[in-house]
Amino acid sequence: KMGQFTALILILLTIAFILRVDFIFYVIYVSVGIYAWSRWMTPRVLKNLHSSRHYVDHAFWGEVVTIKVELANAGRLPTPWIQLHESVATQLKHGQQLHEVVSLGRQETAVFQYKIIARRRGYYQLGPLRLTTGDLFGLQPELTAFLPSDYITVYPRLTTLTQLGLPSRLPFGTVASHQRLFEDPARPMGIREFRSGDSMRQINWKASAHSSAYARQLMVKTFQPAISLETAVLLNLHTPDYQANGRLDVTEWAIEVAASLAAHLVNQRQGVGLICNGIDPLASGSHSFDEVTGRLLRPKASEIRSQPESFTSPTIPPRNGRLHLMKILERLARIEAEETVSFTEWASTACLHLTWGVTILAITPSGGEAVCQSLHRLVRAGFNPILITVEPDHNFGLIRQRARRLGFAAYNVAQP
Repeated sequence: KMGQFTALILILLTIAFILRVDFIFYVIYVSVGIYAWSRWMTPRVLKNLHSSRHYVDHAFWGEVVTIKVELANAGRLPTPWIQLHESVATQLKHGQQLHEVVSLGRQETAVFQYKIIARRRGYYQLGPLRLTTGDLFGLQPELTAFLPSDYITVYPRLTTLTQLGLPSRLPFGTVASHQRLFEDPARPMGIREFRSGDSMRQINWKASAHSSAYARQLMVKTFQPAISLETAVLLNLHTPDYQANGRLDVTEWAIEVAASLAAHLVNQRQGVGLICNGIDPLASGSHSFDEVTGRLLRPKASEIRSQPESFTSPTIPPRNGRLHLMKILERLARIEAEETVSFTEWASTACLHLTWGVTILAITPSGGEAVCQSLHRLVRAGFNPILITVEPDHNFGLIRQRARRLGFAAYNVAQP
């Protein structure tokens, strides 16, 4: 374009000198002035543009999130035109995307918004936002700037215990105790006579009124003793432990089960932690995203084999509270199944850091003899393991009987 403009000016100058026409000289002066103004102004316009992205950086499965993009012209000169184009992951697209052309006056701010939907768990890239501008006459090449990418975490789908096919009163995190250190008011056991030191709140007034007329006695309620303990979710994502047919779906289901159990425990005000033999692509510090889906890419198998400790998912120790649950869900959003270490080799050593009596929810594809023996060793070590298998098993009754003999409960929650 610069060459064409220069050629045009030279032709006009030649004609002006030959014909001695003042108007042609005037056109040349105006053209050169416009060109000089465009060359000076366009870079400054782009320099004075400030953009930002505002949104909630996490979403639950199925949730629609609104992304707001703010574009401000901080300069003293108006911006003739700006083209905005936001790159959005295919799996997040929902409705019309951001692709606009606008003009901004001096000190003017424009706000745009679009929506995304959380269809699948993961760690996704939003953007980059491409900004393109230029002069009105097209004399200068278009200039481009980018608003760097941001990221959003989509949590795994949460399912209630009833939908999982588990009883809502599983012994998660609480075990019976014969030492009356704590009494659970939710577990009434009977009544007895009032003794010195008993709390007035425990008096059963109805039972006291119906006691013998000759020996009026205050009666107090008694409760089953209990000690509240922590729970750890032991999630097996070692791919060879899963059947090849439907492996991807079943591992995703195992992650959903782990997330659902963690959410249930936190809602019950129980402490919960996460131990997993899968990989976290974000753990190594170097990561990339799929250009089409925008999802965090898993590292290459050769990289994992060369530096397995760099991708291993760190243990999250048992804690309670909503913030701790969000930390667990964020980890489960990124975690990936991989060939790491088998459950039977890993389970015992993975639980060494846990305190005595912790309930261990072992989520694994199947409950073979080796798996049951691994959990039996945890029983002997003073833990309270519960086996939860996620692959369909028509002979699960035999596994349940074997588990009962070895001292722990077993449940099958195959994907419906």
